[in-house]
Amino acid sequence: MLSNLNFKTDRLKSANAVRSLRHRNYRLYFFGQLISLPGNWIQNIALGWLVYRLSDSALLLGVVGFAGQIPSLLLTPLAGVYADRIDRRKVLVTTQIISMLIALTVSFLIFSGKIQVWHIIVSAALNGIANAFDTPFRHAFLVNMVTDRKDLQNAIALNSTLFNTARFAGPPLGGLLIALSGEGICFMINGFSYLAVIISLLAMQVSVHTKNISKTSVISDLLSGLKYAYKSLPIRFLLVMVITTSLLGLPFQVFMPVFAREVLHGNSQTLGYLIGAIGAGALSGAVFLATRSTLKGIPLIIFVSACMFSFGLMAFSVSSGLLVSLALLVITGFGMVVEFASSNTLLQSMVDDQMRGRIVALYSMSFMGFTPLGSLMMGGLAEIAGVQVTVFIAGLCCLTAALIFHRKIPHIRNAIREV
Repeated sequence: MLSNLNFKTDRLKSANAVRSLRHRNYRLYFFGQLISLPGNWIQNIALGWLVYRLSDSALLLGVVGFAGQIPSLLLTPLAGVYADRIDRRKVLVTTQIISMLIALTVSFLIFSGKIQVWHIIVSAALNGIANAFDTPFRHAFLVNMVTDRKDLQNAIALNSTLFNTARFAGPPLGGLLIALSGEGICFMINGFSYLAVIISLLAMQVSVHTKNISKTSVISDLLSGLKYAYKSLPIRFLLVMVITTSLLGLPFQVFMPVFAREVLHGNSQTLGYLIGAIGAGALSGAVFLATRSTLKGIPLIIFVSACMFSFGLMAFSVSSGLLVSLALLVITGFGMVVEFASSNTLLQSMVDDQMRGRIVALYSMSFMGFTPLGSLMMGGLAEIAGVQVTVFIAGLCCLTAALIFHRKIPHIRNAIREV
């Protein structure tokens, strides 16, 4: 009797963890991304390895990271305004096609033997422009795919689970492909993988809602979004925390080729293991969040996960053994994803619908837009002080930000009670 009860309880928990898949449009999107996202991570590892192979420069790794993500800082807030005005699905189809063409072009340049670092910088910048529009439209499009607001938190967590499953599986496969066939095959696989998302978007049956044409200018709408975020203390605290971690913490990922080759004395497969370990921790964190069905306790979870990320980063920076480094990156990846996904969940739950696109864009800008500035800044510091010292300092700064955030938790809890 007891075993049957436990079995039923486990089934209910499993069903609760994937409840947003009952929405047909989201289910199409989910499986399209399931095919496409591993290709993204296969390409990401090839990108870093290719740049370091051609240049032997930690600074250029930072420059490529800067070029790929700076469009998010400049364009994402503007894209957020349009995400509240125009057809989100059409924009998403367009951005996926652009990213597909960029990946296939770089693949051709690699196979032809004509690839140079400036080609990579330009392609990273163009892809960054596409992502600057794709990210806020994709996050805002969730409410079109998941029509029951109660399932929105689960959909966000499942997105994170999907993304980090790819982060776990893609890099080791990418490292193996580089060792066997070179970087070109990685870009080609990613290019064709975009077709899965494009097809899933076109297959959706999305209700066309007639939007009221805003009588105000785009700049006016943008400023109103900034004003709304600033006046809401919980939203402001969350965005500042995300910005700090993005600026000082996330750039550590661009230095993985240096850790793989110079610190751990490995090759492209070592790089794949390192990034895969981050993915393993991130996947565990995403699964942890997917099983939650309430906002209660999330502010404290953000603080604890931020501390895990910070301590993991500092410990990894001084590690010289592969197994220890992998274990520390699992902890780092867990803390990183839980912190960001939890922040996104709170923001999406607290924001007014008419401001959704703009606030999601501000989150995306905070999450992605400040990382390139950190990549450029830390790339320069790494050339002077070395990558290990640079990453340790980054972890220490993130820990300081987490301790400051802890003092703001009561304000966020009050806002959750109102929700």
